[in-house]
Amino acid sequence: MVAVGRMNRLQVIRRSDFGLFLAGDDDSSILLPSRYIPNDQPCAPGDSLDVFVYFDSEDRLVATTETPKVQVGEFASLKVVDINSVGLFLDWGLPKDLLLPHSEEQRPLQVGDYCVVYVFLDKRKGRITATARLDRHLDQEPARYRVGQQVDLLLVSATEMGFKAIINNRHWGLIHKNELFKFVRSGMREPGFIKELRVDGKISLSLQAVGEQAASSLADQILAKLREHDGVLHLNDKSPPEKISAMFGVSKGNFKKAIGGLYKQGRIVIQDDRIELVGS
Repeated sequence: MVAVGRMNRLQVIRRSDFGLFLAGDDDSSILLPSRYIPNDQPCAPGDSLDVFVYFDSEDRLVATTETPKVQVGEFASLKVVDINSVGLFLDWGLPKDLLLPHSEEQRPLQVGDYCVVYVFLDKRKGRITATARLDRHLDQEPARYRVGQQVDLLLVSATEMGFKAIINNRHWGLIHKNELFKFVRSGMREPGFIKELRVDGKISLSLQAVGEQAASSLADQILAKLREHDGVLHLNDKSPPEKISAMFGVSKGNFKKAIGGLYKQGRIVIQDDRIELVGS
């Protein structure tokens, strides 16, 4: 079965003046226009190509070797490039823009705005569609993560408590304000970590590793960076959080814990404006 709105591996049936015809469902064929035919791989009848299948401006199935910014079944942050009475049109990296119907808006948007959407195949209308109403497309079953597990995050929106994020394309999670040690915005994709699995089913997240393993890993990073810089780093427990985050990608609190541990072990000396490697 051809998965509309997804990447497919399809067999070449024949070549024409317009491009290549690829095998679709049953006896149907799907055109890959000439401009998308790759020059670096075989394209004779019987060969197979990886293509994205979607609807062209006349609602016919067409293939492209270009990869869109998002596929059916995925979430992404996309830019609004046009608005009319039908809805909003989003740039998803293909010649035909992606429709976000007005009925699927979550908040008023203007051309130039970015919006986090879920992309689905509207079988009733025969088109690939975006929606900003995300809840119905996220997994409502209890999450099966473990504390400390690394996950992929799509940041969605700021709240009074922190920043909401989609975990692994499946669940809601929250990065609390005390975990936001660096600038973030809606639409950013960041590696994250499961900090807490609450009894109410909600998930607390961190942008840095958690637990003893995280402390050990950060200490190793600090020691390695000291060796790279002749045993001296112009950072200490009084340094601005932004400077610490820029070098190590961690919060000031975790950095202080790590250098405190190294100091107690006798491996570094903490000066007024720097830390030094003992024996360097």
